[in-house]
Amino acid sequence: MEHKRFTANLELKDIGESGTFEGYASVFDVEDSDGDVIVKGAFANTINNFTEKGKMPKMLWQHNPSIIIGKFTEMLEDNNGLYVKGRLITEVDKGREAHILMKEGALDSMSVGFNIIDAVNTKGRGRTINDLDLWEVSLVTWGANPDALVSTVKGIDTERDFEKFLRDSGFSRKEATAITCYGYKNQSESDYSNDLTNLINIMRK
Repeated sequence: MEHKRFTANLELKDIGESGTFEGYASVFDVEDSDGDVIVKGAFANTINNFTEKGKMPKMLWQHNPSIIIGKFTEMLEDNNGLYVKGRLITEVDKGREAHILMKEGALDSMSVGFNIIDAVNTKGRGRTINDLDLWEVSLVTWGANPDALVSTVKGIDTERDFEKFLRDSGFSRKEATAITCYGYKNQSESDYSNDLTNLINIMRK
């Protein structure tokens, strides 16, 4: 079963002084770097499953499972996407940091982490995702932060794999191609990770 992340700009409706907020964690009919699209109805089953258990998906910081920054109180699908309400736990460092950054408009993306249950190939290069198993929803800087990029480098064997990985992580096609052409090479994982970190820092300046 394929695990995937899908990042969208945070359509924030409100952010309260207590850390409460509401907005859209995912928007329908938006292509990711693979051309994949989540359509209306894809979250329905997983939301029902969580509701039956009396639970909600975790609210994480940058997809890090060890950093919970709040809790969701409501999730539902509407015509626009996955609508969420939640509260940042400002008593913890990252929750307080996220609250400040969201109020200032500096933190403007959310990303859903899920397994694909049902998807069909489209006439283009991507797929239409009709059903998924939602694991978590993260507040993110962009597709992934530099540390997360380095930690997920394992398993990349070709330049094409590397470029696809960069585009999935939030880089534009132009940036991913430039980084791949400039810096891809097969060597030890530690050297590879160091090179990748340096390249990302160069491209993001």
